[in-house]
Amino acid sequence: MASKVSDALLRRQLLDISRNGIPGISAGLVDDNIYEWEVILIGPDDTLYEGGFFKAILTFPVEYPLLPPKMRFETPMWHPNVYPDGRVCISILHPPEEDKSGYEDAGERWLPVHSPETILLSVIAMLSTPNPDSPANVDAACQLRDDYPGFKKRVRRLVRDSAEML
Repeated sequence: MASKVSDALLRRQLLDISRNGIPGISAGLVDDNIYEWEVILIGPDDTLYEGGFFKAILTFPVEYPLLPPKMRFETPMWHPNVYPDGRVCISILHPPEEDKSGYEDAGERWLPVHSPETILLSVIAMLSTPNPDSPANVDAACQLRDDYPGFKKRVRRLVRDSAEML
């Protein structure tokens, strides 16, 4: 059962994004479901992803904002911090608990002060600065480190294809 608090908060946050906008990002509901947003991100300027149109789904739990949403790219993505199935792996999308591996500080993980806007800005930053040291996609991380020209070629092909998919 949906929470009235999270429902109202998400409606306000979507309205804020719609009114104020985030450059290169648009968001809307999937099937009028406030807990599922379709997001289009335009690849940031001066990055390998520049000019790409990347569709993603943000799925919010009814416990939001106490627990983070999940984000998954529907557009094919080649990035060290995106799992092969499209799930985004960034610190602020990790639950607010101690990292058992010791890689992340608790303050880097989800906090209720985060919002869809901070998530989307973090994803733009992730596209601008991949982190191959904590990979969700080991193959992409290895290629980024060991074969940058091959990595660049593969990403540029995805960018070209993304424009045709929308």
